[in-house]
Amino acid sequence: MTDTLTLHHLEYSQSFRVLWMLEELQASYELVVYDRDARTMAAPDEYKTLSPLGTAPVVTYGGLTLAESSAIMEFILDKTPGQNLRPGPDSTDRTRYLFWWHAAQGSMMPLQLMKTVTTISQKRLPFFMKPFVKLYTKGLDELFIQPRLDRILAVAEADLATAPWFGGQHVSAADFLIAFNMIVGAERGMITEADHPRCMEWVARMKALPSFARATEKDGRESMALTY
Repeated sequence: MTDTLTLHHLEYSQSFRVLWMLEELQASYELVVYDRDARTMAAPDEYKTLSPLGTAPVVTYGGLTLAESSAIMEFILDKTPGQNLRPGPDSTDRTRYLFWWHAAQGSMMPLQLMKTVTTISQKRLPFFMKPFVKLYTKGLDELFIQPRLDRILAVAEADLATAPWFGGQHVSAADFLIAFNMIVGAERGMITEADHPRCMEWVARMKALPSFARATEKDGRESMALTY
């Protein structure tokens, strides 16, 4: 990269996976860290000038401002000559890589977000509304969210039985993209040793990468997840 890539990193957010991948690539970049509002836990106003929705991650590169994790990661890979985090079209791992690259954001993240939103709703509503909301969210989780999450985690378990990474035989960008989903899922009890042993082994393999320690040090947080 000739221009300087700047990662605008919001604490406790999905931008950690971009930071982590940059460290894995040993890329040249600048890091600007933003703290959430202590009361609302939303992004600060200066962050929203970059991302009107206040979502993370965001990168700037010359005159370009780019949001959305997968778009940013593709952009970084395109700008990094010789990187090996994206299996080529002729690779036997290509279709597996593509599936998890898209499933991470298209299938898994919406389900995890719904579980998180329902949890927040129960805790922040007036006490007289909580029993009704709890009943509704319990039904939503049991009938819709959890069965779908169970199915995608079953596919993950099956795939990780045949190769150690979501990208196949070698760690890939798909592993870094899905890392937020998997690690936060483990922290919040959505992914467990009893039900998802291979997923938990994958989490341990990812955290054992030297790039994880470097990214964690720059992030300054022990956990990826907000505590609600």
